[in-house]
Amino acid sequence: QLQASGGGLVQTGDSLRLSCEAFGRAFSDNAVGWFRQAPGKEREFVAAITWDGGSTRYGDSVKGRFTISRDNAKSTVYLQMNGLKPEDTAIYSCAVDIRLYGFPPPTIISGYRYWGQGTLVTVSS
Repeated sequence: QLQASGGGLVQTGDSLRLSCEAFGRAFSDNAVGWFRQAPGKEREFVAAITWDGGSTRYGDSVKGRFTISRDNAKSTVYLQMNGLKPEDTAIYSCAVDIRLYGFPPPTIISGYRYWGQGTLVTVSS
């Protein structure tokens, strides 16, 4: 129901924009979060945005470099990633807040459902 896309192989300092698109139903009444999982590591919170785009949250490791946004008319949430580092290498996935109109958007995995297939981001040094 959610499909992440936009990943790829980039160099340190480059930028990428990931997209998380909803299929089958819209999630315009739910917050959406991005998480990532690097090889051998646990899934990590990256960013989240409220249903109306009015509030955002970021993981400490991406603050100031990543920006989350959404376009409800397109049923799509974006993750603009600037200043990429090798430690950003991971599979990035998006998911929907289990609550309607939830605030603030959750930062924990259990707060989400409808996990989409991820997209791989590889940052070379």
